[in-house]
Amino acid sequence: MGHQLLTQVLMMLLIAIVAIVLLRRLRVPALLAYLFTGMISGPAGFNWVSQSSIYLIAELGVVLLMFTLGLEFSIGKLWSQRRTVFGLGSLQVVLCALTVAVIGLLFINDLRQTIVLGFAVALSSTAIVLKQLSDTGQLSHRHGELAVGVLLFQDLAVVPLLIIIPLLGSAAPGAFLPALLMALLKGVAAFVLVLGIGKWVLPRLFDEVARARSSELFVLCALVVALLTGVATYWLGLSMALGAFLAGMVLGESQYRRQIEADIRPFRDLLMGVFFISIGMLLDLGSLLGFWWQVLLMTAGLILLKSLLIIMLLRSAGESIATALATAAALAQMGEFSFVLIGVGVNTQLLAPQWANLLVLSGVLSMALTPWMMQLLSQRRPVLRAQDLQDAATPILPPERAKVLLLGFGRVGQLIASFLKAEAIHYVALDTDPARVTQGRVAGEPLFFGDASKSAILQQAGIADVAIIIITFHRHSHIQQLLALCRELAPRSKILVRTSDDRQMTALKHAGADQVIPEVFEGSLMLVSHVLHHSGVPLSKILRLLENERRNHYPNLHGSVAVAADDLGFEQLFALPLAVNAAALGIALSAVPWAALKVQLVSWRRGDVEYDASQDTMLQAGDILLLCGVAEDLALAELWFIHGKS
Repeated sequence: MGHQLLTQVLMMLLIAIVAIVLLRRLRVPALLAYLFTGMISGPAGFNWVSQSSIYLIAELGVVLLMFTLGLEFSIGKLWSQRRTVFGLGSLQVVLCALTVAVIGLLFINDLRQTIVLGFAVALSSTAIVLKQLSDTGQLSHRHGELAVGVLLFQDLAVVPLLIIIPLLGSAAPGAFLPALLMALLKGVAAFVLVLGIGKWVLPRLFDEVARARSSELFVLCALVVALLTGVATYWLGLSMALGAFLAGMVLGESQYRRQIEADIRPFRDLLMGVFFISIGMLLDLGSLLGFWWQVLLMTAGLILLKSLLIIMLLRSAGESIATALATAAALAQMGEFSFVLIGVGVNTQLLAPQWANLLVLSGVLSMALTPWMMQLLSQRRPVLRAQDLQDAATPILPPERAKVLLLGFGRVGQLIASFLKAEAIHYVALDTDPARVTQGRVAGEPLFFGDASKSAILQQAGIADVAIIIITFHRHSHIQQLLALCRELAPRSKILVRTSDDRQMTALKHAGADQVIPEVFEGSLMLVSHVLHHSGVPLSKILRLLENERRNHYPNLHGSVAVAADDLGFEQLFALPLAVNAAALGIALSAVPWAALKVQLVSWRRGDVEYDASQDTMLQAGDILLLCGVAEDLALAELWFIHGKS
């Protein structure tokens, strides 16, 4: 039985992969692929998996979605957008529910049933709208902010609705107000509990986790916090999504917000895919063919009704027609919580099964049409207003567009930053030391907590727009992978890398670095420059010598002392004196088989005079040859010059 279930789940995932690949090539949103997978593998298709068997996993996707949404909505930001959230959101829900209820009375002679229908239709899909806005980069546009504000109120409104709907079917009307009051008290208690504990506990918890420098521990902690707060509010009889949202809102004010969001995103996207598959399982193709005209009529009606109400509200609030249309396209569908309300209505015998089935089919169809409608409206959307352009700025970036991205803000990063500030060059920095980030933020530095190896973190830092990327930490375990990622995200940017020595210079160059700066050799060059300056060498010649060393990868700084066995493979200099019995005496330098010996002649000395490698002569006793090569080749070359064999 277990193997059969595993096989069926794998088949379902295989269908999802194939559907996503095919629809992506057709430039169709992947959301429809998940819905199609659910329809094929659900009760109306092969009946491999029932919706009830994956409902809990699917709900976790909504929980993580609300958690990441909370990260974007700090308490201050929520209060600053109170006009949109509590003003526009409440008007949209109430007016839509009342309008649907009045229209429903023309077909259903039951006020309670039409109330359930009205609130189910009033809600929109947080999952679909947020994913579509995020994928198209419209979350920070004006219509994106308005849509998110309305969705936020709808999600908050689900809590009292889940209490009100069962009470509508209660045989004891007197129990309505006490139960509603109790639900409100639970909601306030959950709000105070999560915000109170989260304000003092969660930041300190993540401080300790960040100090451990373990990415696995950080991801695990973020997942546990999101799910644990959801379970806590569920235990109080409230929505899991509400608890996760409150936890995210608390952490949204911390310096770990971007890192948490980047770590949670893969799990969120995967579980949201499962959620959309579960929604697709509600789609009965047979019923759709049997009542196709009723389904199409109801779908068109609810989309048109919700769109007209939203456009009317936004136009009366002074928004442009383009913003109103784009917002209406985003909110015109039914939402995931609509199906929850429909299920509660059926279980409490407030909603007839035939109306519930028809509403589910219309809701799924409206959700499937949403990405196309949003895409159509966004493509025809006019040029953004100045306010929209200001709102669309990446949150992690400072007001001035950064020209330099510093990865690491230790001593080297801070030194570079001080020179950049002195020249009024705007920069942004990332670091994983929580104490350093906290102190830097207090000092006014554009410093943010984040693991530079995460693609999402680099994109939020605006890596695609910076001119120079500087990697200041040289002990990163995955420096070559980080370089490849930076080069992929910023193909036109210049990438500078700091290293302790030249051991990885070639590999780092191949990985994408434009310039590698070995700090040991640079320190040696500074010493050399001081010695030459105090010895009377002109400054112009010193600068020319230093530049020549850098251009030729520091050929004279590799040393002339034998290296340890584990260092074999790196070039070094070797001074070879020729004794009176050396086999190479009397041989011209041009006749030496340098290619076969795999070493290079840098210079040679006779007496107190040093000559460069271009001057040919016959080798004599007492000559000193300065050779360059790896240790093994130098040893063989020494045998050739001294004994005549290698």
